[in-house]
Amino acid sequence: MVRSRGTASGVPATGGQVRIGFGIPQFGAAAAHVDGTMRFAAGAEERGAASLWAGDRLLVAVDPTVGYGGGPGGPGSVPEQFTAAHDPLALLTAAAAVTERVQLGTSTLNAPWYPAALLARQAATIDNLSGGRLLLGLGTGWSPEEYDAVGVPMRERGARLDETLDLFDAWWHDDPVEFTGRFASVAPSHVHARPQHVPVYLAGFSPRARRRIAERADGFLPVVTSDVTDLDAAVSAPWADLRAAAAEAGRPADAVGAVLRVNPKPGETAADAAALVRRVGTDTDVDHAFVDLMYLAEDTDSALAAVEEILGAV
Repeated sequence: MVRSRGTASGVPATGGQVRIGFGIPQFGAAAAHVDGTMRFAAGAEERGAASLWAGDRLLVAVDPTVGYGGGPGGPGSVPEQFTAAHDPLALLTAAAAVTERVQLGTSTLNAPWYPAALLARQAATIDNLSGGRLLLGLGTGWSPEEYDAVGVPMRERGARLDETLDLFDAWWHDDPVEFTGRFASVAPSHVHARPQHVPVYLAGFSPRARRRIAERADGFLPVVTSDVTDLDAAVSAPWADLRAAAAEAGRPADAVGAVLRVNPKPGETAADAAALVRRVGTDTDVDHAFVDLMYLAEDTDSALAAVEEILGAV
């Protein structure tokens, strides 16, 4: 069993107060303006954002075998914005350099793509650069073509994520570090560049993924869009189930936190996103949500304008 982690955001909100963060512009048209990342990060913090987030996309096949989110494949089944994407950890490093307060998160990083020891070092570095502000959200992705590109068999994704969590525990806590796994081994070694504390949140909806969250994670990463009519059933109820499962596994029920991703749909506006965030505050127990800006902004200025409008409205 993984050693106990902290309880970041592990207590349900009361009174409808929601911390609001934003995705760093990194996909589609915004990718051409990546040189504005630091200006966006500093500006979002100045305007009152609670957190900044980066996602993980590598490529879009011309004819995807699996569509976005695991749906049917074929041309057009993956958003065209994903054809241009920047590295999430590089973006968070840039954001860390120009901010002092905001939490920095990944939602989500496709952990099986990366050698676990290198990912442990990268996370520790960003956490220390930022003064302990990193939240590492991990998932397994859905694109077979992306797995082919990184040379990792997709059928191993769950086992590789489990091993990554095991290696994190050793790398970040033990001295000397010693680890033997199916995919990597670490001879007894001194590793003293440790993070201050990195909460690890997990995404996923399958029974195996939910069991992993309940037993091993600091929290989970639900997602909502405007067409979700019952936010309590979509967010609060699954969270309650995960906390109950954590307690059954011998963990404190409040060990499992939640950060909700708000995904505007194509054609929606910042006002629509603000309305959905207000619903989150009144209809769920979540106390931390962030708004993805992929469909709301095409450059740094429009991204900051969306941040200002949403925060002002909420």
